[in-house]
Amino acid sequence: MNSLPRSFYESQDVVSLAKELLGKQLFTCFGELTGGTIIETEAYAGIEDRASHAFGGRRTKRNEVMYGPPGFAYVYLCYGIHYLLNVVTAKEGIPHAVLIRALRPTHGIETMLKRRKKKKLGPTLTAGPGATGAALGITCAHNNLPFDTPPLLICGAPSPQTIVASPRIGVEYAGEDAKLLYRFRLVEQ
Repeated sequence: MNSLPRSFYESQDVVSLAKELLGKQLFTCFGELTGGTIIETEAYAGIEDRASHAFGGRRTKRNEVMYGPPGFAYVYLCYGIHYLLNVVTAKEGIPHAVLIRALRPTHGIETMLKRRKKKKLGPTLTAGPGATGAALGITCAHNNLPFDTPPLLICGAPSPQTIVASPRIGVEYAGEDAKLLYRFRLVEQ
């Protein structure tokens, strides 16, 4: 498995990069390989994006990784129950990130089912960022890990895709920025 180089994540156009991540393979290696094809993402454009944790230049212990080098994981606990996995993008000091919203599972499905306490594979196993994080075994312990060496890997080559754009979910507090078409979904052929 050849992971994407860290240079892949250096684009300052977080919206384009969110689209480019669609169709790539995301894996975790926590004893067993689990993962699948990224089919949904959301872009967060740093200090100018009211929906971003770094809006206005906000820097906290939680979001500090967003200001670091690209190609690293930004993991945080949402609503006290869901671990959400983001990919830090752009150059160091520019806090852009892409939220991984959903996967099409391909590897370690039995392990993902156990992690989600499900008996059989269905559309909800990795639908949504909380479900995806849980299925992959993601916790805050994985914050600031790179995506080019185990236990986190993103692999894949560009491929033709049909992508649907829509507003992001759960960011109504962001005012006009909540209406930006920064959520992207891969239309399965």
